[in-house]
Amino acid sequence: MSSRHSVPSSALAAVSSRGGCPSGYLLPPLAVVCVGAVMMFFALGFTTPRLPVENPPVQSAEIQTSNPLRPLSSVFTPEVQYWAGRIQDWAAAAGLDPNLVATVMQIESCGDPRARSRAGAMGLFQVMPYHFTDRDDPYAPDTNALRGLDYLRRSLEAAHGDPRLALAGYNGGIGVIDWPESGWAAETQRYAYWGSGIYAEASSGAGESLRLHEWLTTSGVSLCRQAHDRLGINP
Repeated sequence: MSSRHSVPSSALAAVSSRGGCPSGYLLPPLAVVCVGAVMMFFALGFTTPRLPVENPPVQSAEIQTSNPLRPLSSVFTPEVQYWAGRIQDWAAAAGLDPNLVATVMQIESCGDPRARSRAGAMGLFQVMPYHFTDRDDPYAPDTNALRGLDYLRRSLEAAHGDPRLALAGYNGGIGVIDWPESGWAAETQRYAYWGSGIYAEASSGAGESLRLHEWLTTSGVSLCRQAHDRLGINP
């Protein structure tokens, strides 16, 4: 049935193909409906959703603040304690425990930056010449620490975190880590004995190290006396 308000079929076809509010014959009767729908849309608060804001990345300074370095043990001799602040810095840069770094310095040089071995090892960490570049000053403390602690870190990684094996690798070469201890050189066996004992006592929070005292009475006294004089530490 048709009337003067009937909608032509062509108009309905146009509406269904384009979508949205119809025009032409349907506009007068449906104008109120379209406007009402738009007003309801905004009244109900349908707005474009906002993407969640990601948390800003944590800066390195915040990471360091939330993970403070372990304090240096008091068991080490005054000559090594002289370098306490630098040991903390060097250990942080190398990703090592400061007490392990101090243990190596204790046995290697007792804190003497000019120490030199008969084999040609130099400086605080007694680094062999082939670890330096032509532009390096082997006796500069920062440079000596950079080269020596890089080797210590690699030794610790090869030892899967075992400090005794890492110390043996530092003294005898990383390759010895895979050998039975009976195959280590006598010097390397002594080094692992001294170092592992000192490090264990330093890490435990002990007030003194019996292994360090033992080392001093057997081979460390003259080394520390030389370091003491070199650094000008008051008695």
